[in-house]
Amino acid sequence: MSLRHALLGALAAEHHTGYSLLKHFEQSLGYAWPAGHSQIYPELARLLERGLIEQTASGPRGARTYATTAAGVEEVRRWLRTEPDRRVRSDAALRVFFLWLLPPDDAAAYLAAERERYLALHAELERIRDEEEPETPKQRAYRLALVGGLLALEAQIRWAEWALEEVATWR
Repeated sequence: MSLRHALLGALAAEHHTGYSLLKHFEQSLGYAWPAGHSQIYPELARLLERGLIEQTASGPRGARTYATTAAGVEEVRRWLRTEPDRRVRSDAALRVFFLWLLPPDDAAAYLAAERERYLALHAELERIRDEEEPETPKQRAYRLALVGGLLALEAQIRWAEWALEEVATWR
């Protein structure tokens, strides 16, 4: 259950409210594991109930600040030592299997749009990479994930360009 571990890891780094965790996912963790309000808040309640996080403060409008407990940090460490689930669900990749059902021009339009998405995300990640040099172990680990994403996107861009050439032969 990676959302649980993403929350525990984020809270191990610094105390967060549910709202600041939502923003953290939007600006960082969500590139690898997207999560919204409807997922984060119920998971925080479960983590609190299991003693993996603790409430450290209360704020205006019922805001609560959380931190990972020692048991929560141990749970993240245990999870990090296990084999990851490498299965990937991708609506976009599934559609590629069925492009043959479209006229070649429509299939090419789909692939061109995918390439543009990859290029835009690649540019966004390059901008983030160029903002500052990592100094702390946490920043260096985030950089590892960021560069991994950049390299994966470069492969996806190359694939989309190859696929466009391939679909051009279907005409």
